[in-house]
Amino acid sequence: MPDSDIDLADTGIAGLDDVTGGGLARGRVFLLEGSPGAGKTTLALQFLMAGAARAEKVLYITLSETEDELRASAESHGWSLEGVDIYELVPPENILDDDQQQSLLYSADLELGETTKRIFEAFEKAMPDRVVLDSLSEIRLLAQSSLRYRRQILALKHYFAGQGATVLMLDDLTSDLNDKTVHSVAHGVIALEELVREYGPERRRLRVVKYRGRRFRGGYHDYVIETGGVRVYPRLVSAEHRASFTRDVMTTDSAELNTLLGGGIERGSSTLILGPAGTGKSLMALSFVVAAIARGERAALFVFDEELGLLFDRAKGLGIDMQAMVDTERLIVVQVDAAELSPGELSTRVRHCVETTGVRTVLIDSLNGYQAAMPEENSLVLHMHELLQYLNRQGVASFLTIAQHGLVGDMQSPVDVTYLADTVILLRYFEALGRVRRAVSVVKKRTGRHEDTIREFRIDDRGITLGEPLIEFQGVLRGVPTLVGDSANLLEAAS
Repeated sequence: MPDSDIDLADTGIAGLDDVTGGGLARGRVFLLEGSPGAGKTTLALQFLMAGAARAEKVLYITLSETEDELRASAESHGWSLEGVDIYELVPPENILDDDQQQSLLYSADLELGETTKRIFEAFEKAMPDRVVLDSLSEIRLLAQSSLRYRRQILALKHYFAGQGATVLMLDDLTSDLNDKTVHSVAHGVIALEELVREYGPERRRLRVVKYRGRRFRGGYHDYVIETGGVRVYPRLVSAEHRASFTRDVMTTDSAELNTLLGGGIERGSSTLILGPAGTGKSLMALSFVVAAIARGERAALFVFDEELGLLFDRAKGLGIDMQAMVDTERLIVVQVDAAELSPGELSTRVRHCVETTGVRTVLIDSLNGYQAAMPEENSLVLHMHELLQYLNRQGVASFLTIAQHGLVGDMQSPVDVTYLADTVILLRYFEALGRVRRAVSVVKKRTGRHEDTIREFRIDDRGITLGEPLIEFQGVLRGVPTLVGDSANLLEAAS
């Protein structure tokens, strides 16, 4: 049966529906596994509430938590659980009669068959369309053997399948991490992981381990648990996003910079600006943002390294009123906390700016902060590759900055992404006539020819001013040049 012909139950989480290709196949049994604290209960409640919102009957069968605990968890997210039936199989303080509306029994004292019987009775009483069974660890303990446990899971699967219910079984992986019994029985398996880093909060990610007969988005996908529930950030696949656009050339207010770039920057291309700290990378990138806004376009700035108030004041002192751009809704500025953000969340925010607000220029300042958000260098390059390819295919001009280690001489970058960018602008300090000066050169441009000279530039209240090519100096990029001409064509000498 083609994917489009399968009736799906949405999970209530847009990102997870994207990962699973639309949701969970109705009438099937799914496994949701993860260590305690990974967010299984929260996700399961969202799944049931999504069904209740569509007037479906839903049932939560719990062997590990009380109804009060479930409702308290829901209240922390602002949920009422109206329309969600809860059936408990957990030990109370006193054993109650079977005549009570909800049977509360000691799971440890029940035979496995009696526990299953109670589950079936609860189902037949509610006849739900969606069921959550929490958790399989209790059933595994009652079964006491792998064979008996497998038979019990098969019995549950066949029973629920015969009733046409969509079932989500939770497993907290506390009994046996290597037991894959349910993996072979379930129609689909979703695994939640919680990673503890040396600094900052836990990082959570999920993966669809299997989904019979249906295409899904493979690999790991970041997710967070926040007030309001679980939010999933699907892994960005640039090949899925293509748009038609005109690849025109975009210029800045500086004729010298445009000349250095061979006319300007092409739409749908990426530009990397690298150099040591303080050389003016952010300001150089901002000049392209200002030019985009002057053309009537919208731009987005993702700032990792600098506090926004300081950035706005510094830019205003250089003749750039960023606050006015924000007030007119031409500029979107996002302060990014590298310790809190995941790469998947950043990609989702960028996509929102491009697809929802119509942003045509994106600046990420800087990749050093992005690397701090994700220390694994190989993964960083792969994430950045997909993000840049996505922006290119949407016709967005993207600008990245990266601070190199050192000030003069041999410079090293924390991660080499120069091969990913279409244009690479190199900034350098150099010493001449007893002063520290700045130089700029374009060392790479895939989309056309560029000037191969090195120019001095100056930062003042007028912004960036470029001088003539430094043809009378040799060794500028090494930091200590030698004069090979008759006169020094520096900015001060030319002014």
